[in-house]
Amino acid sequence: MQERKKITQEFLTGERALFKSDGLDIYDTIFDDGESPLKESKNISLTGCFFRWKYPLWYCENITVSDCTWFDMGRAGVWYTNNISVCDSIVEAPKNFRRCDGLSLVNVTFPNAQETLWSCNNVEINNVTAKGDYFGMNTNNLKINKFSLVGNYSFDGCKNVEVHDSKLISKDAFWNTENVTVYDSFITGEYLGWNAKNLTLINCTIESIQGLCYIDNLVMKNCKLINTTLAFEYSSVDADICSKVDSIINPSGGTIRAKEIGELIIEKDKVDPEKTKIICEGK
Repeated sequence: MQERKKITQEFLTGERALFKSDGLDIYDTIFDDGESPLKESKNISLTGCFFRWKYPLWYCENITVSDCTWFDMGRAGVWYTNNISVCDSIVEAPKNFRRCDGLSLVNVTFPNAQETLWSCNNVEINNVTAKGDYFGMNTNNLKINKFSLVGNYSFDGCKNVEVHDSKLISKDAFWNTENVTVYDSFITGEYLGWNAKNLTLINCTIESIQGLCYIDNLVMKNCKLINTTLAFEYSSVDADICSKVDSIINPSGGTIRAKEIGELIIEKDKVDPEKTKIICEGK
């Protein structure tokens, strides 16, 4: 087995400062002016390090990161990298984590998550906060727990996603997705879930203008719909709603059960009313 080398409290500059390294334990080190310092490296651990410049971890394998910081210019920080875990860290830079396979994020903060986590596979997120638009686009096989997001257009085009105990403030969340299940979470934002297939919401609270439309197989179990209007348009639905729904328009089929429906709009020239069963329990 190759002996591991230790690097401690270095200040590294210049392009590809540790290019193609193998078997390094790096502590309290600053990667400053110089692109791609760890490009094509493998079997690397980083603890208490600072990334101040672009592209630090590209085409890497088997990376462990703890208590590190990506500053604003450490953008596009981790691309094309497999088997990487990041914990207890801050990622200030945008456009991070692209085309990675086997990614774990635990106790990570993204104050500028613009265009982050794109086209990744096999991802686990635990206790993460993020702010920025277009988070998680085209990422598949994603497990999320205790995630807080402020940012629109999240998780567009994702497949096989499981979300638990999370809060999403996000317009156009889960568009064009397939096989998404959300448990015990809060989601607010217009146009939730359009063009999705197999979207399931369990014990969730939803606030969405024109939300949950154009969905093939929408399942809702014990969910609240607050200030949600013109819901379910052209969606096939099996919805159990434990609150009032402000308005429903033109579901394409299925069953909708609710405590109360403020307004029900069924236009016979657009949908077949016989295909949808509406059960309203009253106030």
